[in-house]
Amino acid sequence: MNDLLQAIILSMLPIAELRGGIPLAIYRGVHPALALLVCVIANIIVVPIMYAFLDYLHHHLLHWRWYKRVFDHFLERARRKAHPYIEKYGYLGLAIFVAVPLPMTGAYTGALAAWFFKMDRKKAFLAIAAGVLVAGLIVTAVVLGGVKALSIFTTAVGGV
Repeated sequence: MNDLLQAIILSMLPIAELRGGIPLAIYRGVHPALALLVCVIANIIVVPIMYAFLDYLHHHLLHWRWYKRVFDHFLERARRKAHPYIEKYGYLGLAIFVAVPLPMTGAYTGALAAWFFKMDRKKAFLAIAAGVLVAGLIVTAVVLGGVKALSIFTTAVGGV
């Protein structure tokens, strides 16, 4: 499978999101700017998909006990993690929450939190997109910094 396509798919998956897609793409030789652009767009695309899921499929799936249990667990985690940011800073807080490139702080959790707190969808989408972009920049900088540090280290060790 194409390296960029794998990074796109990884960027659209929950938990990994672009925190997995960007490093994979760069590792596989994709230019960092292209990796950033494509993975950010792929990760932002999940927001309307998530809203569509919550609007049309979610209430039908609630009839299944296992789904309700799993969904309630994720909803409570999203609410608990995002609430301090959203309560204090509103849409900016939502963007900050999504921008922190840690597990359970990405576009999926941001969309779920925005849905739970009944935030305006257009404003929430823009906040989440801004957060995804910042997270993508952070992840790209960390990956490139790590590659640079590793090359300095291997040069120093190899030269000894």
